[in-house]
Amino acid sequence: MIVALHSVLRPGAVDDYRVEHAAIPADLDAAFARVGIHGWTIWRSGERLFHVVDCDDFDAAIAALDDDPANVAWQASIGRWVEVFRDADGQDGFAPLAQVWSLAAQRAGTAVTPGRG
Repeated sequence: MIVALHSVLRPGAVDDYRVEHAAIPADLDAAFARVGIHGWTIWRSGERLFHVVDCDDFDAAIAALDDDPANVAWQASIGRWVEVFRDADGQDGFAPLAQVWSLAAQRAGTAVTPGRG
């Protein structure tokens, strides 16, 4: 499954975030592989970040990472630069964005399910 996330950097944190996030620690990469996260890409527009996560099961992966030492350490480090995550309605929350449309789904003749896609 592929999900998108939206987060917002703290004012003035763009440069520090880019330096900090140039690479993730090897133990976090290994934890991602263990919980079924195959890819994670981040785009930035101003202080807004848009994440695309390719994983087996997003909810299960995030639950498995909650207490993982590599993830806890990474969140403590990178969290200095991230102000908030936003849900599909723009409210505070770590939830996937609602998928609106997919070219691949249209071409395949399959509907996009509102919400998670």
